[in-house]
Order: sequence, then C-alpha cells, then structure tokens
Amino acid sequence: MGPLIPFGVIGAQWDLVIALLIGVAFGYVLESSGFSSSRKLAGVFYGYDFTVLRVFFTAAITAVIGLIYFSYAGWIDLSMIYVNPTFVTSAIVGGAVMGLGFIMGGYCPGTSFCGAAIGKIDAMFFTIGMFLGIFLFSEFFPAISGLYEQSSMGPVKVYEVLGLSRSLFVFLLVIVALAAFILTSMIEKKVKKIES
Repeated sequence: MGPLIPFGVIGAQWDLVIALLIGVAFGYVLESSGFSSSRKLAGVFYGYDFTVLRVFFTAAITAVIGLIYFSYAGWIDLSMIYVNPTFVTSAIVGGAVMGLGFIMGGYCPGTSFCGAAIGKIDAMFFTIGMFLGIFLFSEFFPAISGLYEQSSMGPVKVYEVLGLSRSLFVFLLVIVALAAFILTSMIEKKVKKIES
C-alpha cells in the first residue's frame, strides 16, 4: 500500500535519496526529449514544434491512469497524496510572468537547469535570473502576501471544480490529449510545408 514513506514501507530517512534519484531520472527524460533546447521549447508558441506539449500530455495521462489503476487495485491510498493549495490570483499572475519569460527566453525553471547542466550559456543566465527572482520574491513577500494569498481555494482538484467524477475527467483528459496530438501534428506539417 502506498504512498510508501508515509505508510512506513520505506523509512523517512530515504526520502531525500529517492527525491535525488527521481530528479536525476526526470532530468534525463527532459534532456532525452529535447527539453534542453530553447528552440524546441519555444516551438510550442510559434507552432513549429509541439514535442513539449506531447511529452507533458503523455506524462500526465500515464501518471493519472497509473494512480487510478493503483487505487482500484488497493496499491495506493489517493487520500494520502499531497495536493498543493490553489491560490487563483497568484497562479494567474505567476503564470503570466513565467509564460512571458518562457516565450522570451525559451526556458522554464526546470528546463533551464536541464540546459545549464549540459553547458548551454543562455540556460545558465536563465537559471541565474530564476535565483534572482526567487530572492526578490522572498524579500518583497511581506508587501505582496495579500495578493499571493488572495482567492484561496485550498487543495482542490480540477475534476472537483468542474463537478465531474474522477473517472469521467480522466476519460475526457485522454480524449483531449489524443485530439491535441492529432491537431499539433497537422499544424507541424502545415508549418513545414510553408517553410519549404
């Protein structure tokens, strides 16, 4: 029965070791998928490369179907999985700031580390900028805490907000992902024809 550490199957002293191993594996998958390339990442915004979208949709669908299957099989207790609380206003503001940085520089925080790890100078500058942003955010947090904590919804899940059952939401998510795969492939083919 999982989660393994909260239920004592794996000792709590192993959590950082496991986190490190998962982080290394995640970095390897990012690099293998081409996520260290700012051109590939920015391709989503310009319509010539949707690898990022397909990788993230594949990861999300695999994770959600796996968790539901494990829950039905009694291998994991979904109520024990931590869900970050949702703060709507700060999510919108933070998403806009990160999205603007992403489209300007071609990296998000995770992919900038991936690029920096293989020696890409632009990714290193992006990573330095991220640390400066974290420092400034922490310094000015008392002044913006009201905005940050505004519109708190607690640890909600998307299907709860939409008023759907978990199973129906997952089914619809899979349909949306398949449609996105087909649509983005069509867009990429049209863009390649225009370029050639």
